[in-house]
Amino acid sequence: MKKHILIIITFFFATFSFAQKNTIQLKFNKDGHFKIAQFTDIHWSNNSPNCSKTIEVIRQVLDAEKPDIAILTGDIVTDTPAKEGWESIARIFEEAKTPWAVTLGNHDEEAGLTREGVFDFIESFPYFIGEKGPKLSGSGNYVLPVLAHQGTKAAALLYCIDSHNKPSAYKYGHYDWIHFDQIDWYRKTSDRYTLQNNNAPLPSLAFFHIPVLEFNNVVGKEKTLGNKEEGVASPEINSGMFCSMVEKKDVMGIFAGHDHNNDYIGIEQGIALAFGRTSGVDAYGKLERGGRIIKMYEGKSQFDTWVRTPKGTELEYYYPSGLSSADEETMQYLPAKKLEVANQGVEYKYYEADFKLTHTDMIASARLVKTGILNNFSIAPATVMDSMAFEYKTYIKIPERGVYQFYTFSDDGSKLFIDGKVVVDNDGSHSLKRADGKIALEAGYHELRLLYFENYMGEFLEVGISSRNIREDVIPDNMFYIGK
Repeated sequence: MKKHILIIITFFFATFSFAQKNTIQLKFNKDGHFKIAQFTDIHWSNNSPNCSKTIEVIRQVLDAEKPDIAILTGDIVTDTPAKEGWESIARIFEEAKTPWAVTLGNHDEEAGLTREGVFDFIESFPYFIGEKGPKLSGSGNYVLPVLAHQGTKAAALLYCIDSHNKPSAYKYGHYDWIHFDQIDWYRKTSDRYTLQNNNAPLPSLAFFHIPVLEFNNVVGKEKTLGNKEEGVASPEINSGMFCSMVEKKDVMGIFAGHDHNNDYIGIEQGIALAFGRTSGVDAYGKLERGGRIIKMYEGKSQFDTWVRTPKGTELEYYYPSGLSSADEETMQYLPAKKLEVANQGVEYKYYEADFKLTHTDMIASARLVKTGILNNFSIAPATVMDSMAFEYKTYIKIPERGVYQFYTFSDDGSKLFIDGKVVVDNDGSHSLKRADGKIALEAGYHELRLLYFENYMGEFLEVGISSRNIREDVIPDNMFYIGK
């Protein structure tokens, strides 16, 4: 009789857990926001006296931020007994009533459960909404749709991908890479959701443990913010995961763990590459324990992110602009100009020289050939391809007060001024090169002046803009005005 009662009780709780999981929906709130807490490298050991400290860190982050989901990006339970460890982890989010998901790290299979076995064990826990996923390399390759505030349509996607442990042979390096069948699954999944969204890619984020090689590319760049206190422990072989995300145009940011002394974020090819903040007290590393928070915006390819610790917040960063709260707080804002608009467009002066141009200061000594009005910055009016130059003048209409990032791609030199202040200095004789600069502007009209010259071969000019609410792109024609 007791045996039958035990079976009934076990069945009841299993059914209750399954029913509860099926009622959890990830949705943008009425303000159009969706918040994620990334916890990484917890390195949980039930035998450690530091467990209570790690629990307190996670609880304080959850209490302060109240995220819609917590995503754990690997190296979570790294010591035996694995099942007791996962039960302890699950209890944290069950008590907080916070949905949670998992991507596995390189150490998670070393605690007594296989990668597949981890998901078999944790899939029945209340509030766990991750999946083992389809039969692909690794375990835990899945996508979580975030629904629009109203209705049942997906408005954003959260990709969780297994980055594995070690490669098949040591000659390939110390860490494995995301495999081709996983990349193929991502590409097909992305295409399916894009098709359902009237062929527009859905704003998406990707989460996995081991960073891709491209995390090295943002180190030291102007748009990179945070701590880099160790090398990037990525695979040595690039399997093309990042390239596919660039091509599909849906993933705004990749969030990894693995490197405990790194928590920086930067932008490469339009995709933010970010480390989470190490969460476990028993993990190596000197950074204060905490989590990374990501706030998405419904209907926009935009998110804000920051690090939250028990002491407060730090390293607030805005995508797509690559700007930070420090930029907004410390920069001096230039007032807008009063302008009586004549029409849209850009005024230009075109010059030719019988000497080599090596610097924008030399344009004034060249011969003025013609003037005119264009819709945008263009070198199309040029009648020769070498030893020529342009001076452009327009007013750019800034939609809202904020910090704006400008860039020029040019071959050869270019120099961009706003209200008489140099913002982008891409001067000198050189092959195709990009330069960036930022400036704080009040809403309204601001004078924009651009100098460009071509010395020899490879003439090119492109001018772009981004801000907290503007994804980086070429400045559109409708932002340019000519005054009376």
